[in-house]
Amino acid sequence: MTQIEMTVHYDNGFGDEEDYMIQEDEWDRDMLLDPAWEKQQRKTFTAWCNSHLRKAETQIENIEDDFRNGLKLMLLLEIISGERLPKPDRGKMRFHKIANVNKALDFITSKGVKLVSIGAEEIVDGNVKMTLGMIWTIILRFAIQDISVEETSAKEGLLLWCQRKTAPYRNVNDDPMGNLNLAFEIAEKHLDIPKMLDAEDIINTPKPDERAIMTYVSCFYHAFAGAEQAETAANRICKVLDVNQENEKLMEEYERLASELLEWIRRTTPWLENRAAEKTMVEMQRKLEDFRDYRRMHKPPKVQEKCQLEISFNTLQTKLRISNRPAFMPSEGKMVSDIASAWQGLEGAEKGYEEWLLTEIRRLERLDHLAEKFCQKATTHETWASGKELILSQKDYETATLTEVRALLRKHEAFESDLAAHQDRVEQIAAIAQELNELDYHGVASVNKRCQSICDLWDQLGTLTQKRREALERTEKLLETIDQLFLEFAKRSAPFNNWMEGAMEDLQDMFIVHTIDEVQSLISAHEQFKATLPEADGERQAILGIHNEVQKISQSYGIKANLLNLYSTITTEELLAKWDKVKKLVPQREGSLQEERLFATQANLIGPWIQTRMEEIGHCSLEVGGTLEDQMTQLKQFEHIIVTYKPNIDKLEGDHQHIQESLVFDNKHTNYTMEHIRVGWELLLTTIARTINEIETQILTRDAKGISQEQMHEFRSSFNHFDRKKHGAMDTDDFRACLISMGYDLGEVEFARIMMLVDPSATGMVSFQSFIDFMTRETADTDTAEQVVASFRILAADKPYILVEELRRELPPDQAEYCILRMPSYSGPGGSAGALDYTAFSTALYGESDL
Repeated sequence: MTQIEMTVHYDNGFGDEEDYMIQEDEWDRDMLLDPAWEKQQRKTFTAWCNSHLRKAETQIENIEDDFRNGLKLMLLLEIISGERLPKPDRGKMRFHKIANVNKALDFITSKGVKLVSIGAEEIVDGNVKMTLGMIWTIILRFAIQDISVEETSAKEGLLLWCQRKTAPYRNVNDDPMGNLNLAFEIAEKHLDIPKMLDAEDIINTPKPDERAIMTYVSCFYHAFAGAEQAETAANRICKVLDVNQENEKLMEEYERLASELLEWIRRTTPWLENRAAEKTMVEMQRKLEDFRDYRRMHKPPKVQEKCQLEISFNTLQTKLRISNRPAFMPSEGKMVSDIASAWQGLEGAEKGYEEWLLTEIRRLERLDHLAEKFCQKATTHETWASGKELILSQKDYETATLTEVRALLRKHEAFESDLAAHQDRVEQIAAIAQELNELDYHGVASVNKRCQSICDLWDQLGTLTQKRREALERTEKLLETIDQLFLEFAKRSAPFNNWMEGAMEDLQDMFIVHTIDEVQSLISAHEQFKATLPEADGERQAILGIHNEVQKISQSYGIKANLLNLYSTITTEELLAKWDKVKKLVPQREGSLQEERLFATQANLIGPWIQTRMEEIGHCSLEVGGTLEDQMTQLKQFEHIIVTYKPNIDKLEGDHQHIQESLVFDNKHTNYTMEHIRVGWELLLTTIARTINEIETQILTRDAKGISQEQMHEFRSSFNHFDRKKHGAMDTDDFRACLISMGYDLGEVEFARIMMLVDPSATGMVSFQSFIDFMTRETADTDTAEQVVASFRILAADKPYILVEELRRELPPDQAEYCILRMPSYSGPGGSAGALDYTAFSTALYGESDL
């Protein structure tokens, strides 16, 4: 701080004349700068320029070189003046640069600054003295010229400002180096003033450059002057805002009170306007008490609030007018006039409310009296009517006899008289209900419902009364008709019942015969009896017709009485049972007479049928044309036909048993006995089962041996040819002849060996299956135990045993587990734990050894 004071008092040779600014503009072209001053000016002016150029995100490094093209010089002037300069030339030729510098100098001149001896050529040529002088001129014009403290010049004003600002500090002259460094550091960090000089530049120079010092100090002046202006502006704003805040608080308070009062009016007015009467006297009296509470307690505070709101509004408007503020305009609908209008509506709704309440209370008293009268009369009527509907709805006449129906009819006439006597009370109940509706009784819904129920029940009773009279009269007539029908039934059922009893005795009469001629005589007599059955059936239907007519009348008209025929003890069930027995006995007797002939007829059909099926099966088993599957399909069809024919055999057995029980043993109408039929049927079942098994075996053999269908045909043809007796098997001579025809050179020993293969039981017969097995064994390439052992040896890597993991690795899982479960452990030399004997297993597969 001491060094700054020394610099300010330094006399730079310009004197203290009034025209200081004019003398600064007269630049001496030939005067040379002190090197220390030039260094200080370079550093200070460069920092000052960069403090402004950084706003455009650029800077200069060398002050005499970076302004030579005029571009950054024009940019600097635009930033510090806030005005736009003419568009610069972008060329790099000398005349482009001179044109740009001239545009900058012209702009400086336009601001009232005289540039003496400073030309664009010197700036473009990089003349340090001229460049520094031009920058100083710009600093004077835009940073220092406007500084004035108590009407002094800029220089004096800066000095006076510095003296006043440092006066309160007692240690301002102590430690100049430390003070300067501290001041420069704080200014750069907190005031955004770049460091333009070092403390050494000022302390170590006898006469620091005045222009550099003034430039640096002007930055401090502008920084603090801006802070003071901001403080003054802030104080003024705070004062204005205090007034505004107080006014706004009053406005908000007005808005709140107005909203609350209007809300209260909005809630209260509909309550006062509501003329909906309550349902009971107690509720209406409570409503009257609520209104009196409103007049005594709720409304008076709101009158005070309304008055206070108007006073607050007038006070606020006065304050706003005094503080030169615009008048307060409340929110829409919250003006004093709006509140007054709402209040007027409230008082309008209040008028007549109390009178209406008293009128309603008197009306409810009248309604309560009428309602009580209605309840008494309704209760009396309902007590009388209770159960009447159920009584009238009863259909007791449906189960009553003719005498009982006539008694019910007389009782009903007495009820009709009682019903007519209650007509007047029902009309009185309806009249009271009508009056309650007209007076708008609160419980009119329940009254109307009860009245409607009484009226509906009354109408229902009238309807049911009329219907019951009609039903009773109709039932009386129907029961009289039924009584006549019962009499006619009794007259006709007795003779018919006697006829049926005699017929049953005749049909159940036992007969003993031993010849067909005696049977024929009984058949003729039976046929004559059958001729009388249609006439008897006509009488039966006529008698049942009478009964059905009674039932039809009973069902059609809902008569559920236990209708007993007092004129007869014979029932329709008894007649029907006897007639059914007659009908059943007629065919039974006829069947007994015809059973002898029936057995003969059935036996003559079944015997040939069995023979035909045997021939078909034999032909199917010997045919060569189709495949084995075709033969199997045909045989399955034959088997199904045979199985479904079994009931015919069972029926024939039954007929045979019945004839034996009747002691008829002579039957000349058939050559078949039951024993013949039984033997033939059993042979047929055996043959079809054996033939199907042979074909299945042939299919298995064909598939296992890989025999083609053509080979099977050849084998069948050869077998059929040498089966000369057609027994389905070749004897020893036929088989020898067959082998010789196929090229075998047979000696006795060889033929004996072959016979041991095809006929191990020594029956002397060769079946087709044995023939097939022999031929396929001779011609097919079949596996042997030795081949299987060799295959296992390959899997075991030539070891005499195989391990479990080798089986699981080389074979499918299911086949590997099959071998592991069945293969015995290896007990030979060189075995390891878990070794299995595949040789024993393989020979056992072909029956050459036992496991």
